[in-house]
Amino acid sequence: MKKAGKNKTIAFGLAIGLLCSGTTFAAAKEENIIAAGKNHSWEIGAELSSFTYEEPGIMEESGALLGIAGSYTYRNDWMLKIEGVFKYGQIDYTGATIEGEPVAADNIDDYIVEVRGLSGYGFPLSESTVLTPFVGLGYRYLSDDLGAASSAGYGRESNYLYSPIGIETLTELQNGWFAGLAIEYDIFWHGIQTNHMSDLEYGLNDIENDQNRGYGFRGSIKFQNSRFVIEPFIRYWKIDDSDPEYLTYFEAPVTVIIEPENNSTEVGIKLTVKF
Repeated sequence: MKKAGKNKTIAFGLAIGLLCSGTTFAAAKEENIIAAGKNHSWEIGAELSSFTYEEPGIMEESGALLGIAGSYTYRNDWMLKIEGVFKYGQIDYTGATIEGEPVAADNIDDYIVEVRGLSGYGFPLSESTVLTPFVGLGYRYLSDDLGAASSAGYGRESNYLYSPIGIETLTELQNGWFAGLAIEYDIFWHGIQTNHMSDLEYGLNDIENDQNRGYGFRGSIKFQNSRFVIEPFIRYWKIDDSDPEYLTYFEAPVTVIIEPENNSTEVGIKLTVKF
């Protein structure tokens, strides 16, 4: 009986030891994934995307954008991230004038500036995967210089204030590589659309339309190691009709202008270096 009790004690001790070692191994793996890019990391690189903007039944613009992207991330269970991008491209336009006459223009200068701050917390799903829900605040600015490309067009500026809310995953693969997936919904708080109608004719006023309804969506797949990040992505915005504003000619009301419902889509890839 004493021998059987001794065997049980040894078996129990081995089981506790295996459990502790397994827990320690899992914790080490989780820590490795959470801090895959170091506790403090910087990224800088390039973005290339295909961009399409559409006001259904009215006009469409499309072309390629190329830019520089950068970010700073602190990650240790908690994730804090600041990121930004500047992109430029020459876009082609097909649509109509405000009088309904067809017009087309090529090589319109477009650029986008976007800055975002994100915060989240990492939860281990397994020994090799961490899930990080996040929220944040973002600002997006777009300039479209149709007025310089066509006498029948005018320059436009878009300003969006929004909050990203989403999740991202990071899974350890082999040979120091990690794979991740990010999905987010963008809560649209407010937008201001500036139309430079004075480009059409001296005496017309420039209009600022408030935009209060819309949403965004974005998703990406990420592959990274300690030095490089490869991230194909898609980004989408849908904005509803704006509030109306008066178009005036030398301060005399001419008509009411509404920035119509519109959507934009970007599909591209981001390539960055980590340090």
